[in-house]
Amino acid sequence: MALGFGANAMFLAAYEAAYGTPPAADYRQVQLARYGVSARQNLLDNDLLGTGRDPSPPVLGAITVDGEIVVPMDARSTGFWLKGLLGPPTTAGTGPYTHTFISGAQALPSLSIQAINPDVPLYRTHSGLRIDSATIRLERENLPSATLACVAQGESIDGAIRDADPDLYTPLRFGPFQGEVKRDGALLGRVVSVELAYRNNLDRIETIRSDGLIDGAEPTLAACTGSIVVRFDGTALFDAARAGTPMELVFGYVRDASTSLLFTVHEAYLSRPGLAIEGPAGIQATFEFQGANNAVAGRMLTAILMNDVVSY
Repeated sequence: MALGFGANAMFLAAYEAAYGTPPAADYRQVQLARYGVSARQNLLDNDLLGTGRDPSPPVLGAITVDGEIVVPMDARSTGFWLKGLLGPPTTAGTGPYTHTFISGAQALPSLSIQAINPDVPLYRTHSGLRIDSATIRLERENLPSATLACVAQGESIDGAIRDADPDLYTPLRFGPFQGEVKRDGALLGRVVSVELAYRNNLDRIETIRSDGLIDGAEPTLAACTGSIVVRFDGTALFDAARAGTPMELVFGYVRDASTSLLFTVHEAYLSRPGLAIEGPAGIQATFEFQGANNAVAGRMLTAILMNDVVSY
């Protein structure tokens, strides 16, 4: 029997027209750093008495299908995942194209993803998949990526690949040195790292069904949080935190004038951090932040992706 290797794995993804129903065609091959979505079904202890000390056979519980996906921060393919996180974008331009994603969508699209292990072989399709949250970290080292927490309805075992000729985005990955951070329109200096997390806080609709699946996973109150680690060289951020003064924060990557990805938190509030002096080296401070709806922008978060992709 052949062994399964991640190096040989392949992933196909497509947005669904109906929740939980895998499309018949038009899949896109997606490139991932990690794929952790899987179906699990726990065993429930049998509570019957009267047959001695040895237990009766356990009973299968409900099916849970969830896990994390790590995707590259790529100038082309990131838009595919932002559509699942924030909803379809508004696209403008004739090349480069500007795709604008905004927070607060009342409904989110669902995907089907087929995970293929050709060595075994094993073909698994996770349908009714929605993106619960995305966490992105900007730092000087390490390849930029996003961790997506996902909730799916079901997992099916297939007999073959769902699309023998899938589309594929030509990779165009952002580098760590292309990151930038702005506060109220001006570059924020001395930033060591940034973490940005957006959560849809999906509510699993766990009704009673004969197949053990959930009825759906719907977005509730969104949240945008994160942290900024800076070298201590002034009190501007401390003053804003102490006063509770909101600010606009922009995080992202700029490859060139026609290729960029920028997240704008329109109204961010900073926590007041401690300031520990750990030794003779430079002093660092970590500011936690929370986003809120901005009355002027009409939303909490905007993600703008500029590239050569016509639409998502």
